[in-house]
Amino acid sequence: MITQLTSTLKALALSAAVAPVLFMVPAIATAEEISDEKAVEHYEEISPKLRAGYAKSEHPVSTEYFNWDRYTVGPHKSSTHGGRFVHNYANDLAKAYGKYEDIGILPVGAIVAKDSFKVTKKGVKPGPLFLMEKMEAGFSPEDGNWKYTLITPNGKIFGETNGVNSKKVKFCADCHNAVGEDQDYLFFPEEDYRVQN
Repeated sequence: MITQLTSTLKALALSAAVAPVLFMVPAIATAEEISDEKAVEHYEEISPKLRAGYAKSEHPVSTEYFNWDRYTVGPHKSSTHGGRFVHNYANDLAKAYGKYEDIGILPVGAIVAKDSFKVTKKGVKPGPLFLMEKMEAGFSPEDGNWKYTLITPNGKIFGETNGVNSKKVKFCADCHNAVGEDQDYLFFPEEDYRVQN
């Protein structure tokens, strides 16, 4: 896994400063060691801390996303988000997210959010809030006009497309560009973790 992770980082040409923050492979317990039920317990315990930390950013989504529809039945481990456990949320304009691969194209203003945490031998640790917001045509045409924002657990804006530290979230767009227009640049949870509509 470390070899694959190293190759991915090189392919995306991430700076040395970005790689340790987002993709450092911690001593994460294996999926067999953490049941889905335990992952839910961990999320319930840490979610108030996540929300309080993200809110320090004063980003409007940081105090709203958890009231949106959630499209995961439980936290699931996301290899593309540093092996962290994530939950997937979407605002009202992004309700088509629940169609998954049949999503079509979301409208301007649609936002998808993933909060995250990791489980290490030392306990449960908060992770970043990952956001994608559909912007007006011309915002970032090569990336489907999505704005990527990453908020750290202590409320710092780590990076935002066409904004603060934009280069630090370029790897988000590079990854999502792999699915491109066919899925409106979106990835979806594994089928076992999807809310079925």
